[in-house]
Amino acid sequence: MGGEDNQTKGEGKPAQKRRLFGTDGIRGQANHHPMSPELVLKLGRAAGIVFRRGSHRHRIVIGKDTRLSGYMFESSLRAGFLSMGIQCLQVGSLPTPAVAFLTRALRADAGVMISASHNPYFDNGIKFFDSNGMKLPDETELEIERLVLEEGNLEAHQPDSASLGKAVNIEDARGRYIEFCKNAFSRKLRLDGLRVVLDCAHGAAYKVAPIVLWELGAEVITIGCDPNGININEGFGSLHPRQMQAKVREVRADVGIAFDGDADRLVVCDEQGELLDGDHILAICAANMQRHNTLRGGGVVATVMSNLGLERFLRRLNLNLVRTQVGDRHVLEHMYKNGFNLGGEQSGHIIFTDHNTTGDGLISALKVLELLAAGQKPLSELTADMQTVPQVLRNVRIQPGVDPLADPQVQKHIEAAERELGETGRLLIRKSGTEPKVRVMVEGDSLPQVEKLVEDLCRSIRKAADVA
Repeated sequence: MGGEDNQTKGEGKPAQKRRLFGTDGIRGQANHHPMSPELVLKLGRAAGIVFRRGSHRHRIVIGKDTRLSGYMFESSLRAGFLSMGIQCLQVGSLPTPAVAFLTRALRADAGVMISASHNPYFDNGIKFFDSNGMKLPDETELEIERLVLEEGNLEAHQPDSASLGKAVNIEDARGRYIEFCKNAFSRKLRLDGLRVVLDCAHGAAYKVAPIVLWELGAEVITIGCDPNGININEGFGSLHPRQMQAKVREVRADVGIAFDGDADRLVVCDEQGELLDGDHILAICAANMQRHNTLRGGGVVATVMSNLGLERFLRRLNLNLVRTQVGDRHVLEHMYKNGFNLGGEQSGHIIFTDHNTTGDGLISALKVLELLAAGQKPLSELTADMQTVPQVLRNVRIQPGVDPLADPQVQKHIEAAERELGETGRLLIRKSGTEPKVRVMVEGDSLPQVEKLVEDLCRSIRKAADVA
């Protein structure tokens, strides 16, 4: 496990080099390459070619979060799609999982979300979904990338003037998603009497999430619901949950919920303001689904980053924890291939395939609220049996092209650390697929032991990489 590179896919065959697409679409600083209006225009034209299959009138759903640059990229994408004869179905500011849902519901050929997720406002990104609301496979992204970067291919595919596309606003898109989420909540339950602090990170869920919870009966206290185009994720949301925790204590709420900017993930806190991450959510949802005989696959799919405490909790329930590479895409792929219906990441991407094809922060929140509404127990009691172990993560910056993990001394230190941990801990060391860094993660029952092992391993890697 120590030297595993989680960015390699296939049977020992290296992934093809990407120049635009990363692990979750295209992302970068707005108005700079690759997130420039000129390149995004080409991206729309190229994607239009790839999604134009068959002789029917083709349609693509376009959604965005609350970033100021979203208007610019929406216009660029729209122009690119229209120039290729694609009809654009504009749904405005909605969460990423809403775009996945609406792509299926409107029988579109594809969907596209303009968002940089949890990044600051000055970044933006493009995520595509296929007609089933699934993220695109690598080969499709590479086909789009090739058309964008190889000059001269786009013009050969453009239709005549009579066959250009047109754009329409889907006026009921927000209402459709609200009803979709409410239908994921048990019809036997209500949220009457529950006080919920809701932090939308000044992002894409700022309108729909409060409505869903209120219509289901909750008393909703909102924060982070006043976007101005440049405050998304700033001091609020799942990456900055302290405001939510403080508000829960102040108003004596039953639970706090914080989304990220595009609301495909969340963190929650209990009635005492104690923070709970994706591993806690997976634990209590798995236990509930097992109790109601609705959990499939014999366990939960998570990533190599999930805490050993989750594995131990599931083992006590005779459930398995299956670990994949980092990234919700890998979790989802394993779930579909192997018949699981619950999976996710420690960061708060939780996937319920019975309801949606991607991580959905709002549906995940509703599943937690179902437990509170049904069990009449505070959240602190529901999560009491899920005890996380100390987990320390450090990054070691290296020079591009350097592989210190191949150094014999580093390998020797990794093997020694694994022997020292034995069955009481876990070690993960991998090269980042997006930055010149080696990520070192150690977890175990003894925090002093974990911290010492991390420091020793980082020192060994720095020495091998000749980094001061």
